[in-house]
Amino acid sequence: MTSNQNRPDRNLALELARVTEAAALAAARLVGRGDKIAADQAAVDAMRFVLDSVPMTGTVVIGEGEKDEAPMLYNGETIGDGSAPEVDIAVDPLEGTRLCALGMPSAIAVIALAERGTMFDPGPIVYMEKMAGNDEVADLLDLDRPLAETLKLVADRKGMGIGDVTVVMLDRPRHERAMREVREAGGRIRLITDGDVSAALLAVSDRSPVDLLYGIGGTPEGVITAAALHCMGGAIVGRLWARDEAERDAAVNAGYDLSRILTTRDLCWGDDVFFSATGVTDGDVLQGVRYRGRGATTESLVMRSRSGTVRRVLATHDRTKLRAITGERYG
Repeated sequence: MTSNQNRPDRNLALELARVTEAAALAAARLVGRGDKIAADQAAVDAMRFVLDSVPMTGTVVIGEGEKDEAPMLYNGETIGDGSAPEVDIAVDPLEGTRLCALGMPSAIAVIALAERGTMFDPGPIVYMEKMAGNDEVADLLDLDRPLAETLKLVADRKGMGIGDVTVVMLDRPRHERAMREVREAGGRIRLITDGDVSAALLAVSDRSPVDLLYGIGGTPEGVITAAALHCMGGAIVGRLWARDEAERDAAVNAGYDLSRILTTRDLCWGDDVFFSATGVTDGDVLQGVRYRGRGATTESLVMRSRSGTVRRVLATHDRTKLRAITGERYG
């Protein structure tokens, strides 16, 4: 007889697929319309609507901002139907608002859950320096070592020349020095305009053309990435990066060590982590929402750390039926 301890329990990741699908379907109606604020709001509305039906008591740790800035999915908000379990929640209802507004690749809807009190709260620090890679190179990730040396180590580990190593990073002026280091070492760069959660997923995926993610990007995205990597493997290292002296002073006064290297486990140390992402526009990791007559299709990446299961969920949605249930909220 199988003991209760060994029986599979409820997989919240499968519930979360409905959440990110809703956000993606809502945002996709505004792809290419040039209004990133409206697209983001549509994703937030749909995600919040479905989250109320998820059996949990969740506290938003990584959300849309402070309560006075965000009427929904704000930091500290309690969501779910009020039942067990108690969890931390990190959301980005539309990562890549500009990508969606301009009809560009790799906009996604993302959510992650972990046990209550196990997600890193970035406090006043908006950005962090980070590096991510798959399990094969996880032990080589180092923010203090020169990039050229890391690229050589990655190339040797993978049995290829340094000219075959590709680093993905955000196209920002703050990365000009890093770009120069990579190119002078003989490495290649894939620049992206937005979306470093999607880029991190690409860097750790099997058969990916990208070997490393590097750069200074959002701290919230770093926490969400750590949750994903708990489930699918790979690693991230990060270090908080203050934009100015005022932000630095605020962080130090709040007890943050800006020199500390944060590992995957520092950013999300739960043992039962759930993650879901759904494509809004087509990208390297996920296919975007596609419309066919009155139907729509979505592709989602759905994961749980405890079981190590990674699912790709291709769903077909009847938009007429969705409208009958939800009105014009999504579909």
